[in-house]
Amino acid sequence: MASTCHFFFFALALVSITSNEMCYASRNLLQANPTSPQPQIPTIPTLPQPQIPTIPTLPQPQMPTLPTLPTIPTIPNMPKVSLPPLPSMPTIQNFPTTLPNIPFFAPPPSK
Repeated sequence: MASTCHFFFFALALVSITSNEMCYASRNLLQANPTSPQPQIPTIPTLPQPQIPTIPTLPQPQMPTLPTLPTIPTIPNMPKVSLPPLPSMPTIQNFPTTLPNIPFFAPPPSK
């Protein structure tokens, strides 16, 4: 049991030291070559811009001028005509709206 535990601690220490050494080594490499050559991006040649053909200016169509319309003659003022009053309707007598008081004849009493 003790040998397994010692082996485990030894392996753990070895891994940590090795990874530490690798970190130092990589850091030293990065510091040793600070000016590493950057990859050159090829420049794309500029293509000539297509020329848009110019459209010639067309003459604007001229609207034909309309002849002036003749003036409409004005209607003279007509004289006012007064009509005689219409005959009134004859008056109709008002009929009574209530029924006249007619005496009610009751049948003779039954015996």
